[in-house]
Amino acid sequence: MDSAIQGLKPEIVWKYFSEIAKIPRPSKHEEAMIRYVMDVAKKLGLPAKKDKSGNVVVKKPASSGRENVPMIALQGHLDMVTEKNKDKTHDFFKDPIELVRKDNVIMANGTTLGADNGIAVATNLAIMEDRSLEHGPLEFLFTVDEETGLTGATNLDSSLLDSKTMLNLDSEEEGALYVGCSGGRNTIGTWKIVSERIPKNHTPVLLQVRGLKGGHSGLEIDKGRGNSLKIMNRILMELDKMGARIASMEGGNKSNAIPREAEAIAFIPAKKLAKSLEIVKNFESIIKAEIKTVDPDLTISLTETTVKKTVKVFKKQLQEKILQTISALPHGVTKMSADIPGLVETSTNVAVLETKKSSVVLTTSQRSSVASEIIEILQTHAAVFSMGGAAFKQTDGYPGWKPNLDSPILKTAVQTYKNLYGKEPAVKAIHAGLECGIIGEKYPGMDMLSFGPTLEGVHSPDEKIYIDTVEKFYHFLLAILKNVN
Repeated sequence: MDSAIQGLKPEIVWKYFSEIAKIPRPSKHEEAMIRYVMDVAKKLGLPAKKDKSGNVVVKKPASSGRENVPMIALQGHLDMVTEKNKDKTHDFFKDPIELVRKDNVIMANGTTLGADNGIAVATNLAIMEDRSLEHGPLEFLFTVDEETGLTGATNLDSSLLDSKTMLNLDSEEEGALYVGCSGGRNTIGTWKIVSERIPKNHTPVLLQVRGLKGGHSGLEIDKGRGNSLKIMNRILMELDKMGARIASMEGGNKSNAIPREAEAIAFIPAKKLAKSLEIVKNFESIIKAEIKTVDPDLTISLTETTVKKTVKVFKKQLQEKILQTISALPHGVTKMSADIPGLVETSTNVAVLETKKSSVVLTTSQRSSVASEIIEILQTHAAVFSMGGAAFKQTDGYPGWKPNLDSPILKTAVQTYKNLYGKEPAVKAIHAGLECGIIGEKYPGMDMLSFGPTLEGVHSPDEKIYIDTVEKFYHFLLAILKNVN
């Protein structure tokens, strides 16, 4: 046994956690983990089935006297994020994860730990093995490729599960029960560049927006942080009135991140340069005052620059269409949940702007935990892009999971937690994607709940799992299985 887990409880969970830490399982390369799960099921005499995508379901019969209890599925994903420190030599396709114990946490040695979602896999394997437990009929669903697009859940064979209730074990806060998540899609607008020569007596300038915090466009969209593209656009619209002509606009780099930086190359009538500098300076003061609490380090600058002689500017009509479109596109929270205080229900992010050789491309990202609302916000973006003269396309994305506070499994879980620990668990939803949204769409009416032990720093070499929360999480899960009738 790995010395890092020596003496930890529940021993059977940590045993499996240690074993799967030795098995390479980057997203889209889970073959070894699939074989391992199938082998464990075979050794335990439990039937297992794999679909074409590699998702695995293992079935375990009810314990004696619990045969008539409704079947429940326990779900986690097999893959892990592969990140390491720059000075760490590690091959995620061959090398085992080195477990390190520090006080109340288990970490890895310079790499991601894979507790996301290895702890769910280990928990399922433990319950598969332990024949002393009291429960109804169980299904264990192990999905693949959660971390790079939720494609395992997306391609899940819809005939694989018989359960009408599912416990997703992929949340990261012990004592919190998650009952909903957002779905997400992108709307991407494209303008074909129509250019012309730089007007005479115009000075090339570089407009830069810097110093914003940015952040996750789902989890931090309600923080009120500045969007560099929207800020840059406000200034360019004012410079447009001064006769400025734009040659390029850039900003942001990921559709799921609030853009932190942006810049544009423009040409300003020489005789209006001083006034333009004054406008930018004033705008910096105005916007700093607007967001000083959440984004105190914002800087905006307009400086003279040099460009190649071949550079051209957008035709005036195209320039105005682009500026008007970016101005009209909504950004941020569009609706808060009426059911769960503090939960963002629907939001949108003006994310990435690129000037390519022959086109200007703007990527926006929409999220909602209500399927009909994401359609509405997609319609809004389609309409704005159309009126702005842009061609647009919308990605398939992933569906949301609308909270159901009347969920029978939620009521059972809340009462179970109170009985075990003498306090109410927190009931929450998350404005980001979980596999529940996709699985719920494939299995209409599936009653679902998501919870897990406490993890921090996931998706980074700082990933850690809190030892004491694993035992609480495991006992809570076993108690739910015992209490379901």
